[in-house]
Amino acid sequence: MKALLIDDEPDNVRLLALQLNRHCPQIELAGQFTDSTEGLRAIQTRRPALVFLDIEMPVMNGFQLLERVGEINFHLVFVTAYDQYAVRAFRFSALDYLLKPIDTVDLIAAVRRAENTARINPQQLELMRQYYPAGSGVKGQVSHGRIALPHASGMVFVDTKKIVYCKADSNYTRFHLENDEVYVVSKTLGDVQEVLELRDFVRVHRQYMVNLDHIQKLVKGEGTYLLLTNGVSIPVARQQKERLMERFGWV
Repeated sequence: MKALLIDDEPDNVRLLALQLNRHCPQIELAGQFTDSTEGLRAIQTRRPALVFLDIEMPVMNGFQLLERVGEINFHLVFVTAYDQYAVRAFRFSALDYLLKPIDTVDLIAAVRRAENTARINPQQLELMRQYYPAGSGVKGQVSHGRIALPHASGMVFVDTKKIVYCKADSNYTRFHLENDEVYVVSKTLGDVQEVLELRDFVRVHRQYMVNLDHIQKLVKGEGTYLLLTNGVSIPVARQQKERLMERFGWV
């Protein structure tokens, strides 16, 4: 497989090239670039089968580079420094990634996946772009805005402020929006939790995650529950009650 390495840190490029030469003999290195513009030009002219791409680069980041590429007809492995929020986005979009410093075992596995799996589809990349927290201003926090929800017939973009709550449905999650709109997404509530926790949502029960902006009232009694702005009552698990009260500053 002909591969390109694109990362603005020269030491990272040299180390990755050394690891590939030593441990992945099926890889033919067709170029190593620390300048994203040169990397883009190489993708367009050398037609690689595999690209190792850093996201956070000056002048043009990884997403901007891919936008200029247009149709992605190669395998793609993102290379990034460890960040738990970025990792959540990678997992949610099911895109392949390697964490710096790159572990040799992980590298070999990533190359094998590239050899044996289909290339990424535009939906995966769009999900990653939506959930990757770059440029959010505060580390680990993502502002409200539109998010992409993949569903059976494609992808829909919704304003997070309009999402009232999410409900687990086996290996799916139901997104309940204002005006009684419902979207079913083929992700578990655990997957959804990893990305929506950054957008003022909180898991209050094994089956439910709620938008804090849509909580009208907390009712305590034999069973604690939340009354939401759409009139729906959501149970609160005992172990989540204190966490919820701390988040709101309730007494």
